[in-house]
Amino acid sequence: MLQISISQSDGTPIYFQLLRQIKHLIAMGRLQPGDELPPVRVLAQQLVINPNTVVRAYRELEAAGLIYMRRGAGTYVSDGAVPYSDTECKRILSERVDALIVESRNLGYSMDQVADLLRERDNALGIEQRNQEEGTPDGKS
Repeated sequence: MLQISISQSDGTPIYFQLLRQIKHLIAMGRLQPGDELPPVRVLAQQLVINPNTVVRAYRELEAAGLIYMRRGAGTYVSDGAVPYSDTECKRILSERVDALIVESRNLGYSMDQVADLLRERDNALGIEQRNQEEGTPDGKS
């Protein structure tokens, strides 16, 4: 099941929220090439939105080459590059870094402490990814 949340009060069109979140899941590797996306009606029911909204998001993703549809067989993630330009990647990361800085200040963390935590988490995520690639929970065969 896709981890997508839609906000009716966001001010951003719902199809665009859906489009952006699926792009993000692809860029982060949570959706891999060949993964099947939920059928339009199923996703619309899960998100309690109009099926036409899902169709519009899927069409734009297909036009961008991020997914492909096989009539009667489903919708799948395409093989391809990160679906963002360098400028868009920097914008996304800048927004998240800004939020992290504000939150760290509110919690009384220094930038050095935040940098240490980022390195720690990066190492932890790297270990998790290697373990997944090796197919073992602890990295041992």
